Amino acid sequence: MPRVKKSVSSRARRKKYLKMAKGYRGGRRRLYRTAREAVERGLAFAYRDRKVRKREFRRLWITRINAALRPLGMSYSKFIGGLKKAQINLDRKVLADLAVSQPQSFAHIAELARQA
Repeated sequence: MPRVKKSVSSRARRKKYLKMAKGYRGGRRRLYRTAREAVERGLAFAYRDRKVRKREFRRLWITRINAALRPLGMSYSKFIGGLKKAQINLDRKVLADLAVSQPQSFAHIAELARQA
């Protein structure tokens, strides 16, 4: 059976983690074991928070829409229900942008939702 030398692959594996730990402070950058732990933890947080970011933006959009609707005398839930009945297919991101940048057109959409 041929003799296997692991130095190339194991060095590459260590270098990969140390390269990913670039910018970390102290031993988290220099020492393989702590660097690997820090990188794996960071990757786990990044994976989780990519999903959390979507939730947070949706909450922000809903808050902005609701804040723009209150002076018009309408609640968020009634507005969304009216949009569904009027078959206006605008997502919350676009509605929140309209509420902030173009209040007149948003008020017109709100009126259409109220009539539906």
